[in-house]
Order: sequence, then C-alpha cells, then structure tokens
Amino acid sequence: MDSSRRIFIKTAGIGGLGLGILPVLNRLPGVPLFYKGFTGNLPRATPESQGVSSKAISRFIADVNASGLAMHSFMLVRHGYVIAEGWWKPFEPAFKHTLFSLSKSFTSTAIGLLVKEGKLDIDAPILSFFPEDAPPSPNENLKKMKVRHLLTMTTGHEEDSSPAFFTSNQPWTRSFLAQPVKFEPGTHFTYDTGATYMLGAVLYNITSEILENYLAPRLFQPLNIEGWDWVTSPQGLNIGGYGLRVKTEDIAKFGQLYLQKGKWNGREILTESWVADATGYQTPSQSDNGIDWEQGYGYQFWRRRHDIYSGDGRYGQYCIVMPHQDAVLAVTGEMPGMQKPLDIIWDDLLPAMVAGTLAENPADLTTLKKGLAALLLPFTKGSTHSSLSAKYSGRPFYLDKNDFGAKKLRFDFSREGCSLVTTTKGGKEITLRFGWENWVMNAESQVYLFHPDSGLFMSPSKLAGSATWLGNDILRLDTRLVEAMGGDKITCTFAEDKVSISFLNSIGEKTIGYPDAPEKRMPLTGTMAAGKLSFLVLGSDSV
Repeated sequence: MDSSRRIFIKTAGIGGLGLGILPVLNRLPGVPLFYKGFTGNLPRATPESQGVSSKAISRFIADVNASGLAMHSFMLVRHGYVIAEGWWKPFEPAFKHTLFSLSKSFTSTAIGLLVKEGKLDIDAPILSFFPEDAPPSPNENLKKMKVRHLLTMTTGHEEDSSPAFFTSNQPWTRSFLAQPVKFEPGTHFTYDTGATYMLGAVLYNITSEILENYLAPRLFQPLNIEGWDWVTSPQGLNIGGYGLRVKTEDIAKFGQLYLQKGKWNGREILTESWVADATGYQTPSQSDNGIDWEQGYGYQFWRRRHDIYSGDGRYGQYCIVMPHQDAVLAVTGEMPGMQKPLDIIWDDLLPAMVAGTLAENPADLTTLKKGLAALLLPFTKGSTHSSLSAKYSGRPFYLDKNDFGAKKLRFDFSREGCSLVTTTKGGKEITLRFGWENWVMNAESQVYLFHPDSGLFMSPSKLAGSATWLGNDILRLDTRLVEAMGGDKITCTFAEDKVSISFLNSIGEKTIGYPDAPEKRMPLTGTMAAGKLSFLVLGSDSV
C-alpha cells in the first residue's frame, strides 16, 4: 500500500473441519436464497453442488501456504452458500478480527442507510454540518467540498488528513477542516482516512448517534452480526476509517448483502441504486500500488479487475464481491503485500467457478476437508527440552523502571509448556501461557503488556503462545493476538545468573525497511536481590 494507506487496512456443516457438506442444489433464478426460519448465518453446501471443484479450493490453500502469506481465515460463498471456510490455527471462527480500512465500507453503508431514510443529500456541503468548526476564512475549494467527495476520496487534499488529528489538540472535525484543500473537490483522488471519519461525524450531526449505534438495528441485527466493537476518537465518535472488529462470517454476510443488491432475507436493507453507486466506478484511483488498485474507486469500495469490487483493509482484510460468479470471498490475515493474495485468488478460484453443478467427488472433498483441518500458522521449532529449565523455573526477576510498567517476572516450566508470569507495579499478575511447539490459547482477553507502542497491539485480545528451545540456553516464545492482529517473537537467552530478552513484532519482521511497525522497544535492565539472578532485556537490535 502507499504511505497514506499504511498509516491506517450454525447451520448444518462440519464446523470443526471448516467445510459444509450438505448436498444443496444450485440456486435457481427467482428462488429465495434463504430458507424459512433463516437465523442470519449463511447456509452450507459442498463446493461441487455450487459449481466449484474441491480440488481447485485445495490448490488455492496450497498456493497460499506456499506463498508465505500469513492468511488468518477465509470463507468462500457461492450462490449464497458457504462452500469452504478455514481458519489458520490459532485463529478460530468465534474470534472477531481487526478490519482496518475494511471498516470504511461499513461507514459508507451507514451513509447509504441515511440517504435511504431521506435524511441526507450527499451533495450537501460539508461546511453546512460544521459551521462552528470551520476556519475563519475558508477557501473556495473547502466551500465546494461535499459529502460525495468524502465518499469518493476526492476531497481535494493532497495527502491523508488523518495524521494531523494526532498532533492537534482540536476536535478531529476542526482539524480536518483546517487542512489545506489544494485541489478542487472531485478532481483529485487521495486516499484519506480523515474523510471517512468525517462521514461518521456527518451522521452524528444528523442523528446524534455514533456509527455503531446507528448500524446496530439497521445492519448488524438483520445480518445477525454480534459481538462487534469499534474504536472511538477522543470526541467519542467511531473512527470510521478503521477500528471495527467483526468475525469472518460477518464479513461474508456483508459482502452477500451487496451481492444481493441490498436485499437480505426478503427485506430491502439498502436501495439497489445505492449499491450500484457505492460499488461502481466513481473516480480514478491511485496508480502506484499494484494493478488492482488502479481500477477505480466507488463510495469507500475499490474496483478490481474482472469487474469485481471489494472493501479492503490493511494487511489483507478483504470483502471481495464477484457479481458475474455470484460469489463472495471473505479474507483476514497479516499480509503486508496486498496484491499477492489477490493474484492467487484470481488465478485459482475465478476459473474454478462454472455454471450449474459438478458431480460430487468424495475423494477430492475428503482431501479438502483434511487440508482445512490442518491449517496452521507456523511457529518456531527447536527442542521442547533444556537441561537449564529446572534451574530457572519459578525464579523471580525484578525489573528496573520500564515502559511496560512491569515490576518483576518469572518463568514457570512444565511438561505442557512455559508460563511467563509478570507482576505490574500495581501488583497485578499477568500470566501468558505457551505450549511446547504448539499454540496454546490464553483464556483472558487483554491488552498485550509488552506491546511495541503500536495501535496494532492496543485492542484487548486473547493471546495464543508457542514455546521452544533454540538451544540449551535460548528460549523462544511466539505470541499471536487472535482477536486483533500482530504478535511477537520473544527471545530469552540465559547465561549463568543472567538472561537477556529481545522482542520482534510480527509486522516489523515482515516489513523490514518499511515504516509499518518498526521495532522501537528500548533495552531494559533488571536484577534480583544480591546474590540472586539478574538479567538484561534488550531491544530489537539484538535480534
């Protein structure tokens, strides 16, 4: 992504294996998609019953794994039926996931609902909503800026307006309106997360509701989207351009709503005209970010090759809608290069979708089910044993002043794995559990104590951990935040009465030389009482 984008991106089936196996016939024109008593979750079917070969989906999985992409989940929907779904352990179907800029498409949807209710004209001037936040002498370009320009990222700004929000003590709406508007609105595309925030502010101005509260009865409840959360600004408004968390199936249902031109279970949620405008070509887009970002932009949706459109978020959060194939693909992941997964999708899945049905193929279906059941994010491998573990197990290490607010920690080793127990200055004990070369889930959702001062790590999340010995005196602890994104490689090197601990966050590891999430954690020191163990905690330069 370009620099502005890097700033911010139960029905029947075999749930455990991630693949539905009901032999359902291809949906015929005019036949309702959902059965009577539809609960809000998507029905399941075999790939072949919906005109897709199981072998092609297996090839897609193999190519994703071989590419080195850290995909977290996918759900493929054809003719309204989930035909394949998978989560790379430790991620699971019940976990919500950070959407990054895919949140923008949900914000656009809120504006569409507002238009449907007759409460907003998208050609209304922005200044009409925020007269108290306007600069004393707004220039002519700012006066010409409309809600439409917020939707299409054609506000006239030369660069993303949102970074200025964090360097100003003013309300974000006032900060946005204070930014230079170099170009006439509607003539210049700039990917602008601040513009999306303003859409939520417009909605609040009209309804006195923040985005998530407005969407709850109008979108989330009809689609049976539950357990979401959305980050807010200091002024209490949802960020709009990022910060929403929902589950993978929720992304798929959102895409299915758009594929069905705004209708859901016989009810019109969005007007067909809004869906066409929102997902159609409204403006040229950026030309330096890969071919699929050169196809144009709608209302917070990207146009793609093959007459496809999508909402997308940083590091590979995708809601891909394929109208000609009558298909939707939801994807979550941690993939800094976002063109590569699209290339695999176009190469492997698009050609596999044919009209009608295919003959059931039990052998290929079994292979696919096994492949889905085996999906696994890699962890470090070494040895599950060290002769030094008994020497250091249970020994407390006292810390000097540090940015984490940690006072002491200890390692507890057992046959099952390792626990890292940290005591904060407030006296709270935080225990992180790690399985020996196996992801172990920690039950409590929490803000990761050792976060590298990055927004990627700041949302409360369950944490999965895996441990191994790289040598007799080097312990590696891998972590993954399974309800958010990101993780750490924590390397602990023991020497006599000392231990050194270094951190490398997973985004920084994958984007060496890029400013996405540089490792900035500084060295820390700590000692035990006289004659006891002491240790040094090192920064990323020691990795």
